[in-house]
Amino acid sequence: MRHLLFLLILFPVFGIAQELKILRSEYPNATTNEQTLEALSKSLASVTRDDEATLMAFKGALLTIKAKFSKSVKDKKTHFTNGVSLIENAIAKAPENIEIRCLRMGVQENSPKFLKYNSNIELDKKHLIDHFASVKNKEIKNFIRGFVKLSKHFTEAEKQLF
Repeated sequence: MRHLLFLLILFPVFGIAQELKILRSEYPNATTNEQTLEALSKSLASVTRDDEATLMAFKGALLTIKAKFSKSVKDKKTHFTNGVSLIENAIAKAPENIEIRCLRMGVQENSPKFLKYNSNIELDKKHLIDHFASVKNKEIKNFIRGFVKLSKHFTEAEKQLF
């Protein structure tokens, strides 16, 4: 009985870990593939502001990408605004989380200038440079490396740090 209780307590943690693994590997594809975007968005549909901060940040980032694929201006605005709100809430909840900082930097870097959602790029860049070496999780490191490699805000010398 004690083992069953232990497994039931661990199951949600394993579920989140597995979901994050999938998100990290498929998120880059969602930026250009609407089917991947929809599949990942559906998997995070039940995520709210009360959930784990990294899941919230991924949901927010996916919403901002969804804005890019939306046809109407109203839908674009709604998706982008809701996505940014989730990302910023995730940052407030876990300000030292390097993965969330990477997601925010990616969204800010790729947001149209007229939206004026770009004020934290340098702050997040510094956070990534300063804290990358202390990341133990290989998947997170690979996710960040993939972003940095494509980022236009890192110099070649800075990219070598990753």
